[in-house]
Amino acid sequence: MAHPGGKLDLYGLLCIAVVFFISSCGGNGEQASKPQPATTKPAPQVPQFNSDSAFSYVKQQVEFGPRVPNTAAHQRCGDWFISRLSEWADTVMVQSFQVRAFDGKILNGRNIVAAFHPELGNRIMFCAHWDTRPFADMAEKEQNKPIEGANDGGSGVGVLMEVARQLSLQDPGIGIDIVLFDVEDYGQPDDSPLPRMEDSYCLGSQHWSKNPHIRNYTAQYGILLDMVGGQQLRFTREGTSMQYAPYVVDKVWKVATSTGYGEYFLFERTKPIIDDHYYVNRIARIPCIDLIHYDYSTDSKF
Repeated sequence: MAHPGGKLDLYGLLCIAVVFFISSCGGNGEQASKPQPATTKPAPQVPQFNSDSAFSYVKQQVEFGPRVPNTAAHQRCGDWFISRLSEWADTVMVQSFQVRAFDGKILNGRNIVAAFHPELGNRIMFCAHWDTRPFADMAEKEQNKPIEGANDGGSGVGVLMEVARQLSLQDPGIGIDIVLFDVEDYGQPDDSPLPRMEDSYCLGSQHWSKNPHIRNYTAQYGILLDMVGGQQLRFTREGTSMQYAPYVVDKVWKVATSTGYGEYFLFERTKPIIDDHYYVNRIARIPCIDLIHYDYSTDSKF
C-alpha cells in the first residue's frame, strides 16, 4: 500500500491496526495479512499487527487500576508507557503540565510523545488519550466510582502501543509521532451544580496544542483513536473530522473498504463532537480525524 512517493501509507497501516484490534475482541488472535500494493511501484513491507499483543497492552493498563490524574495508578501507568515506548521509539518526550479542572482541582498531567525518525520534517501523527474518567456519571449505578477504562482510554492506547512495537521491528523510513494525551476525561458532568466551565474536557490536548512538544511542530495529518475496543463497533464520518480533514476521512474509509472492512466504517455523516482532535485542528492547525465508536443509543460521546 504505497502513496505516490512510494512510501508506506500509514493511513492503511492504521486502518489495518484498528480492524485487527476489533478482531481481537472476538478472540481470534490473528495477524493482519499484508495488503496488496495500490500501484505498480514496489511497495515497502507493511508491518504486521498482532491483535493479542494489543489486547495485552489494554489488559496491563486496566490492571494498574483507574488512571485518574493525581492517583498512584495514574503515575505507575504513565511510567510504564514511558519505559515501554523508550524500548521501541527513537525518542520519547514527556510533557509535564498542570491544569485546573472544572471542580477547582489542580491536576498533574503528562503528555507522552514517542517519535520515530525525529530528524525528518515531514511527519504523521497518531494519538489517543490514556487517562480515565474519575466518575461513571453515564452509568446506571455506582456513578461516583471511577471507570476502569478498558475501552475509553485503554483501547486506543493499546492499538498505538502495538503500532509502536511493530514500527521498531520494521522501519517505515518516515517521520511518525505517537502522542498519548493526558487529562482528556476529567470533564464536567452535565448535571454538575458547579458553574459551567467551557472546554472542560481534553485538557491535555488543549495544553499540547498551545505548547507542542517541539516548537512549531506540525504534521501532514493526525488520526485520533478513542473507544475502538468495544463490541459491534461502527465508525461514522464524524462531523468535526469532516469539517477540518475530509480528505483524511475519505482516504481512511477508502482503505478500509478496499481491504474488506467496510462494515466497520460507515459512510454516514454524524454530528460533530468535542474530542482531542477538535483542539488539534482548531489550535495546532493540524488536520486530524477521530476514529471513535458511534453510539446510536446516546447519539454522541458527550
